[in-house]
Amino acid sequence: MAANLIKAGHEVTLYNRSPEKAAGLGGAIAASPAEAAQGAEILFTMVAHDAALRELAYGERGFIASLPAGAIHVSCSTISVACAEALTQAHRAAGQRFVSAPVFGRPEAAAAGKLFIAAAGAPADIAACQPLFDVLAQRSFVLSDVPARANLVKLSGNFLIAAVIESLGEAMALVGKGGVDQRAYLDLLTSTLFSAPVYKTYGNLILEQNFEPAGFAAPLGQKDIRLVLEAGEGLNVPLPLASLLRDRFLTLLAQGGEKLDWSAIGRLAARDAGL
Repeated sequence: MAANLIKAGHEVTLYNRSPEKAAGLGGAIAASPAEAAQGAEILFTMVAHDAALRELAYGERGFIASLPAGAIHVSCSTISVACAEALTQAHRAAGQRFVSAPVFGRPEAAAAGKLFIAAAGAPADIAACQPLFDVLAQRSFVLSDVPARANLVKLSGNFLIAAVIESLGEAMALVGKGGVDQRAYLDLLTSTLFSAPVYKTYGNLILEQNFEPAGFAAPLGQKDIRLVLEAGEGLNVPLPLASLLRDRFLTLLAQGGEKLDWSAIGRLAARDAGL
């Protein structure tokens, strides 16, 4: 994402908790979040979870302390609703602005500038960010003027993707044990009833057992399902399928799947079936 902003001609200062990951992209390298935010008009963050974002945001070296008044923080991370609500309040208290803009798309989509952005925040703030969204994504969707609602949508989307992975894995285990060629079966599914990219992408990952290197690591999938359940509990919305998915991710992690792509839960059904 940063590389695409640089290629588009924007002046970008980079900070990464693993400095080597920011090297070679062409932007200036900052020594701290606070340094990266100094003088910025728009600050993008993309990190793994709530704890990482809190680490970058708060404290003497955090970006909230140095981001100019009126500047916009755009959070693209998959974080909890509660974390987004806390950031909204913290930026308001500092005279700054906050937009939630989590993204849908695996690393190859990010590299190609073909993400989908789910954005929420004040209309004027989103309008100011739109030219940058156009660099990063093939389309952005404005969902609400309340930033945290975009995070709720993102979590619900990842819940649906995980449900697709699990159901595909179970169906492929069933037909495979029954003697059906799984490749032919997947071709039938994705050419007819289930032609959406999510079925093609994850069906092939399951079929090929192409789980390393992880495009989206299994612990992050487990984290997202946990946050879905947390959001459901806060709204008194039962999510029984999410509870099942939580246990499937825990099973994968318990069996040594920490470094695998989250699509590896789609092979658990085959293992359970003795395939």
